[in-house]
Amino acid sequence: MPPAASQKPVTYDVQERVLCFHGPMLYEAKVLEIRKPEDKKEPPEYKVHYKGWKNTWDEFVPADRLRKMNEENLRMQKELNENTKGAKGSGGKVGSNSNVGATPSGGKGGRLNAKAGSEDLPNTIPARGQKRGREMEIEKEEDFLKRHDVRIAVPDVLKALLVDDWENVTKNQMLVPLPRDPTVSEILETYKNSSSKKRPGSAEADIFDEILAGLKLYFDKSLGTILLYRFERQQYLEIKKEHPTKEPSEIYGAEHLLRLCVSMPELLAHTNMDSQAMAKLRDHIEDFVKFLAKEPNRWIASPYESASPRYIDLSRGA
Repeated sequence: MPPAASQKPVTYDVQERVLCFHGPMLYEAKVLEIRKPEDKKEPPEYKVHYKGWKNTWDEFVPADRLRKMNEENLRMQKELNENTKGAKGSGGKVGSNSNVGATPSGGKGGRLNAKAGSEDLPNTIPARGQKRGREMEIEKEEDFLKRHDVRIAVPDVLKALLVDDWENVTKNQMLVPLPRDPTVSEILETYKNSSSKKRPGSAEADIFDEILAGLKLYFDKSLGTILLYRFERQQYLEIKKEHPTKEPSEIYGAEHLLRLCVSMPELLAHTNMDSQAMAKLRDHIEDFVKFLAKEPNRWIASPYESASPRYIDLSRGA
């Protein structure tokens, strides 16, 4: 779940300006409505509107996705934005004609599917700047991304792990222990062997194998450019020296693979795939994400490693 702001439950009022988590990012929003559950023991949900975005992005969220608009939380938002900009600033391309940047966000038509325990992730809500001119750029990006309108359902348990992952690395200066066990390659192979939907030798099985191979290739090409937080770059340089012949998918694990999965809406929106192929790929990715969500503790590292003082000094220049 998102990092706890305090032990005492925090409540919010209608029309209150707040910060709202989407994956590992915080966005400015306003509370529009409070929905109280029938069971009084359950916490309420808050309908929020994201500043600068159309009403179709409005959604109900639990209280643990919200933060008060105060100096401490604004500073947290700034750190998140800086880390994301740093990842995008490193450039890089994945696949054919796909300029990519990673920031998971959004909701199904702007609404949370509370019963399903998950929400669809539309295309990326970019980190907002302070200048009004930025709004025009965001609207243009939104129109561009609507070409495919890719939405991938990600269970809340995985979104919570993304937030924990961000906090471990960026705030607590911890690292995922490498090489991981299991690796991305091993996870994909386990998923392939566990699937009973594809008849061996069928066209559907061939498509399934191609998609898994493509996901692995996406990971290998994007790990060093968009999937790392700034604090992890020194670790990446060191692990590549230790294993010069290995691909990232043979070193990294589910933590970074999960970051790729939630970035897929933006990655896919920048491709030239037709709508039928896009829908097929989306369905396969959603199925894989559900596979990860069934046993998250099997794939995610616990605990992360504390970085040494030497590493912290080196990371500042990485």
